[in-house]
Amino acid sequence: MSRLGVRHLVDADGLPLFSLMDVNRLPRETRQDLYRHLIPEELFFRFGIDRQSFCGPGGQPVIEFLCPQGLGLMRIEVRRSPEERDCIFFVELADTPYQQLELSFCIINDPDAPRFDIDMDETGRDNCFGTMRRNLPEELKAMATGLSPNQVRAGLKLFSDFFARLESFADSLGIDTIVAEPLSYSNAIRYEEYGFDYITGKQLMLMIDREFRPGGVLHQRLDGTSQFRLAGMEKTVRGRSWAIHDGVLNQTWDGIKIYKTLGVHAGVNTFPDQQY
Repeated sequence: MSRLGVRHLVDADGLPLFSLMDVNRLPRETRQDLYRHLIPEELFFRFGIDRQSFCGPGGQPVIEFLCPQGLGLMRIEVRRSPEERDCIFFVELADTPYQQLELSFCIINDPDAPRFDIDMDETGRDNCFGTMRRNLPEELKAMATGLSPNQVRAGLKLFSDFFARLESFADSLGIDTIVAEPLSYSNAIRYEEYGFDYITGKQLMLMIDREFRPGGVLHQRLDGTSQFRLAGMEKTVRGRSWAIHDGVLNQTWDGIKIYKTLGVHAGVNTFPDQQY
């Protein structure tokens, strides 16, 4: 039953589709046309991308769809031009064994914003957005510019548009739950604002808020031993997130799993007086 009033997707024979794997059984052009609606409209307008050919102003394809038959996953990569290193939009979705939709990854970059190479170490090796090895000089510059951990560029402020499209798409498949694993503390707080609740990790989030307050263990660890652990960083989402990225928890940021029921805002707020 539709939660948002979206019409259920069907194939050419009128049979309903219930998963990405079902969509990926369709002809290539049909798959791409359905997945195209996940891309914020502003990207087509702003970067001159044709909605039918997926070509940019130079006449070359700038949108790539990975949606293989036989698999319950899909990926969309949108670049301003084929030669550019970074996507302006990247999303990866997957089916789950529980008839949910997993939002595995989403990036929306401003290609004109300064780039910080936090996704590679100082020798140029890929470091999975700073989760394996760190590039401290680049991280410091990114933090000073107002970015959060794992951000190589400022965004385009289009996640709200994308997420509304994602919810509608999930609803069109009869899926009522979206799940995700936030990459950082700041991601988790953002997801709370979009109505997510926690499968696992809520007690950790509450502990983080409690212990960053005066007298708390994490508050005491903001002792200036690094630029990511300065007094006052506990007052902002980004400050806390950088301190956690720097290891202030004395444990890895892992095991945080969240979910969103379509049409329902969970009302979770683990940082009540937050500011960014």
